[in-house]
Amino acid sequence: MTARPSALRAAVEQTIVGQRTVVEGMLVALIANGHVLLEGPPGVAKTLAARSLAQAIGGTFKRIQFTPDLLPSDIVGTRIFDQRTGGFSTVTGPIFANIVLADEINRSPAKVQSALLEGMQERQATIGPDTLPFPEPFIVLATMNPLDDDGTYALPLAQRDRFAINLYVDYPSRDEEIAILERFGAGDVHPVRDAVTLDDIREWKHEADRVHLEPRLRAYIVDMIRATRDSDGTRGRYVERGASPRAALILAQLAKARAVFDGRSYVVPDDIRSLAVPALRHRVGFTYRVTSERVNVEELLESFITQVPAP
Repeated sequence: MTARPSALRAAVEQTIVGQRTVVEGMLVALIANGHVLLEGPPGVAKTLAARSLAQAIGGTFKRIQFTPDLLPSDIVGTRIFDQRTGGFSTVTGPIFANIVLADEINRSPAKVQSALLEGMQERQATIGPDTLPFPEPFIVLATMNPLDDDGTYALPLAQRDRFAINLYVDYPSRDEEIAILERFGAGDVHPVRDAVTLDDIREWKHEADRVHLEPRLRAYIVDMIRATRDSDGTRGRYVERGASPRAALILAQLAKARAVFDGRSYVVPDDIRSLAVPALRHRVGFTYRVTSERVNVEELLESFITQVPAP
């Protein structure tokens, strides 16, 4: 019998205190076959959240610590000469796993970050003459500290656009922080293992493909994306580049995955509305005024989205 997403959420929440929106966002992205960009200050369990998810689904998990001296071959793999056979053999890198944690992805230059592009889009990697597929499911969970610019490299637009969802991991509440001390004060953190199987994940994906998205909701998604491109008024002042059609496709996939997460076979407007900001936050290009005037990006996007009437 196929396990339900609620079992996976319960397993992850045994390790991650609070952060319910983040946990649900990661699971929805997993069902939607999308990648996740986790942003937040140090010490708020971004890496632990990724590890907990990997342990709970029983798949292979690889962590790549992004540093300035990292090379693309350290991620994808390389060709080595075998003296016994007199030929070259392919050695695969850590990207060949079900869940790949790209820790502090902005600590490496664009050349290294671009090593993920083919894999995140086509779920395969080319090493020399060989093109090798990744295991299924395959998801990249990348972490990034937005508060510290020293020694970091901005993520290229093409790289950011590969992530289905951008989740902000904030500080816990006072009660949650007390619960963290009570639960993990001894320092031992043991994520729950094998709460669901890879076959369960694949079945959820098939369910998401069958979820009904009626035409009015498709139009709602398109109007929401187009609202980020309008150059009039506030949008023209703060938005330099709106979201692309890929954003509409991703938002539709996420909405269907959210329906499966909630046990429905159809999408409702709230599925789209609740995922719009994390799906668009990293895809919209903002002008310098956002920084100079200290404009809250989430509130700005919310103002755009709420102007689009729901069906």
